[in-house]
Amino acid sequence: MRLALIGALVAAMASTAVLAALPNGTKAPDFTTQASLAGKPFTFSLADALKQGPVVLYFYPAAFTSGCTIEAHNFAEATDEFKSLGATVIGVSHDDIETLNKFSVSECRNKFAVAADADKKIMKAYDAQLFIKPDWAKRTSYVIAPSGEIIYSYNALSPDKHVSNTMAAVKKWVADHPSKSAS
Repeated sequence: MRLALIGALVAAMASTAVLAALPNGTKAPDFTTQASLAGKPFTFSLADALKQGPVVLYFYPAAFTSGCTIEAHNFAEATDEFKSLGATVIGVSHDDIETLNKFSVSECRNKFAVAADADKKIMKAYDAQLFIKPDWAKRTSYVIAPSGEIIYSYNALSPDKHVSNTMAAVKKWVADHPSKSAS
């Protein structure tokens, strides 16, 4: 009986985590925060990034954990293709900027920026706070059109499909908006 109760609780938490995300068509909450690219801190502004094209915003639990390292490597490998489509990639976690300076060099391979969300305001605004460990983000990816509209969201604990799914959403947006994308 106890095992069944524990199993039901875990299943309920997992399904809540999978279902929770801002829906497509929602205006993406704007934010500005400290970020790091190639070990160099800078101020990242979503509004400024959207002026350049779509933004792939992905949340990950913590730098240097196994799944987050895999996901960072996957995004690093795909960054040039995202850029060729006019898209910016930004990862967000609760980690401090010193940790992200290192993570951006080693795991992100100097390819894309990672942003600090120490106060968890961005995670909360995007419904990306991990229920069972609120200091960490859920593994959630969004694609935001230059208009500020969320056009795709994906939640999954596994890092395996975040890049391919967001890439497909960016490609679809580019195909639907050829005059607004980079060539």
